Amino acid sequence: MAPQKVMILVIFFLTMSSFCQGTINDQSQFFALLKKSVSTGNSSLSDWDGKPICNYSGVGCDDQGNVTKIDLSGWSLSGLFPHDVCSFLPGLRILRLSHNNFQGTFPSSISNCSLLEELNMVSTSFTGPLPDFSPLQSLRLLNLSYNHFTGEFPLSIINLTNLELLDFNENHDFNPWQLPENISRLTKLRWMILTSCKLLGRIPASIGNMTALVDLELSENRLTGRIPRELGQLKKLKMLELYYNQLEGEIPEELGNLTELVDLDMSVNRLTGKVPESICRLPKLQVLQIYNNTLSGDFPASLANSTTLTILSLYDNYLTGEVAQNFGVSSALLALDLSENELSGQLPAQLCHGGKLMYILLLQNIFSGELPESYAKCENLIRFRVSYNLLEGRIPEMLLALPHASIIDLSYNNLTGSIPTTIGNAKNLSELFMQSNRLSGTLPPEISTTSSLVKIDLSNNLLSGPIPSEIGNLKRLNLLILQGNKLTSYIPETLSSLNSLNYLDLSSNFLMGKIPESLGELLPNSMNFSNNLLSGPVPPLFIKEGVLESLSGNPGLCVPSFLSSSGKDFPLCPQSYDRKKRNLIWVIGISLGLVILGLVLFLKRWFRNKRTAMEHEDSLSSSFFTYDVKSFHCLSFDEREIFEAMIEKNIVGYGGSGAVYRADLSNGGVVAVKKLWSHKHKHSVSENQLVLDSELKTEVETLGNIRHNNIVKLYCYFSSLDCSLLVYQYMPNGNLGDALHGGKVLLDWPIRHRIALGIAQGLAYLHHDLLPPIIHRDIKTTNILLDVDYQPKVADFGIAKVLQATGGKDCTTTVIAGTYGYLAPGIICIFF
Repeated sequence: MAPQKVMILVIFFLTMSSFCQGTINDQSQFFALLKKSVSTGNSSLSDWDGKPICNYSGVGCDDQGNVTKIDLSGWSLSGLFPHDVCSFLPGLRILRLSHNNFQGTFPSSISNCSLLEELNMVSTSFTGPLPDFSPLQSLRLLNLSYNHFTGEFPLSIINLTNLELLDFNENHDFNPWQLPENISRLTKLRWMILTSCKLLGRIPASIGNMTALVDLELSENRLTGRIPRELGQLKKLKMLELYYNQLEGEIPEELGNLTELVDLDMSVNRLTGKVPESICRLPKLQVLQIYNNTLSGDFPASLANSTTLTILSLYDNYLTGEVAQNFGVSSALLALDLSENELSGQLPAQLCHGGKLMYILLLQNIFSGELPESYAKCENLIRFRVSYNLLEGRIPEMLLALPHASIIDLSYNNLTGSIPTTIGNAKNLSELFMQSNRLSGTLPPEISTTSSLVKIDLSNNLLSGPIPSEIGNLKRLNLLILQGNKLTSYIPETLSSLNSLNYLDLSSNFLMGKIPESLGELLPNSMNFSNNLLSGPVPPLFIKEGVLESLSGNPGLCVPSFLSSSGKDFPLCPQSYDRKKRNLIWVIGISLGLVILGLVLFLKRWFRNKRTAMEHEDSLSSSFFTYDVKSFHCLSFDEREIFEAMIEKNIVGYGGSGAVYRADLSNGGVVAVKKLWSHKHKHSVSENQLVLDSELKTEVETLGNIRHNNIVKLYCYFSSLDCSLLVYQYMPNGNLGDALHGGKVLLDWPIRHRIALGIAQGLAYLHHDLLPPIIHRDIKTTNILLDVDYQPKVADFGIAKVLQATGGKDCTTTVIAGTYGYLAPGIICIFF
């Protein structure tokens, strides 16, 4: 018997050894298959060569050598992920594939991983429908946010009763669906994040039974009905976000039972009634945002007693009454936005008591009284906007000298006195709005030392005296409005050095003398000199550009007789003007002729000496010039097709740096090719060329690694001495500006809403989901491209700014680059 027992044991161990060896071989096959089917922009996969599987970076094993964890997050992988991962790795418990660019549909065989506890696929580019997740009974963490899954939402997740985290944030391609009553089966769920995933209907009252919840986010959907009072049963809840829905009715008093609540956001709904005092007394509440609703009643007095409140945003409601004067004493506020209400009384003087306040936005109310002197001590203030109120009195001396202030808006009040000379200390100030007050005195020359200024509007005041010539030092200025004052003297010639200026309005003053001819160099940008006391000949460029209407109301102006396109409202200049002009033209003409003659002789000699070299270069370029190619996506076209398509008939538009061509490819596809200005044969690089090279580098580095449905896709980049080319996905419907104003396309409201939402999602991705985040800095309609379905794509990142850190002063930029346009009045920019 003993020999038989020994034989049985030997057979058993051999069988087990063979099984284990088979498992290890299966695991090796999976990783070999993975390496074969994907590619990466970094060296992560190459680190696997020559190592045991369990020593691979991103791989974890148990004591028996079975793979239990795969973490490939952020590896920049592309290609196909093997669909039968569970047949190779039956012991897998953790699978993390976030922030990659996989192709194809969701690997449905993952539902066979019966031991899986964590599935993390944030921003993987997987598409298609999702499988039945019911077999994954061990699953605790499920995060499939920022993808484009389609079809029905997988309500099978309700069967996963061990689930603690459920995150489908930003999956807006599902069919519309509703939260079922039996969602409350997920009694262990702590985080439920279903933002922007096509939810509609009512919030089920049964959610009140999910008492383990600490984070409930249902924002950016189409939820309707009332907020269920049963949410007040979630005693562990720390974050409740319901913004951007269609919820209505009053805010339940029962939410005041959420004593652990830190962040409450119910903005952009249809909520009515008062802000419940029970919410305002929550002991740990830091963020309260209920803006853009129809709330009414007095401003909640109990908010002044909060010791934890840091962000309060209640703008665009119908709140009335006064704000308590001690508001801000008990808590260290970071941001306050009460704009667009009907609040009255004096401004609360202690807002900056905590020393951290960065945003004071109180515009469009009926506040009265004087600006508190204490606001001059708000040293961390970035934006200060109190326009459209009934404020009066003088501007505190040091208010305009706040070291970090980027926007100061005091417009449309009854402020008096002069502009403090301390404005010269505001080194970070980019926008100054003080129009429509009763400010008097002169415009202080010290304003020219505020070198970051981009916009100045001092119109409709009582300012007098000359325009300081030092304003010409504000090289970043793109808006200067001094209209409707009592300014005298001459127009400074130094204004012509404002190369960034888009809009200049000096109308309705008492300016005299000639219009400096050098100002014509700023055309065709908008300028208005009407209703002054200007005299003398109109500069020729103003006549050539057809902007004579901007000079009306100046009876002393005249048009030279030798210019045939004279305006009917302007008389011809006396002969003395014409004689001087003709003499000047002769002098300039003769001088220019001599310069051209000398240049021709020089070039003739230079070409003779370089003929051999030029002929050799022409022979090279006639075949096919040498270029460097950098690809960001798999290319399915021949590079020569790009160059063959670059002919005049294929031009579809012009950008600030060159032409844009349409290239029809042999595979049936279409791409857009942006050709940048050439700088070959230049002995020195101009300032404009340096800017262009910087913009090209920024656009390539920015777009190359971005993967988002609302960001234009950059396929590749060609670079040579002759030219630089950027190859993008082609947008058949052009840009939003042409669609809105060109008259060829009628955009109905659903399409406009989809376009606006897509733009916002693209910008939100740049601002919040990239590391480091990116600020575009030139958002305008012509930089929004539209695909065949009118889905918007944010484009033209030539002046984008990458933020190297978050929080504090990095939240804003002191340079507002790009094109002058609309700025929303109540935007709060806070990074945590």
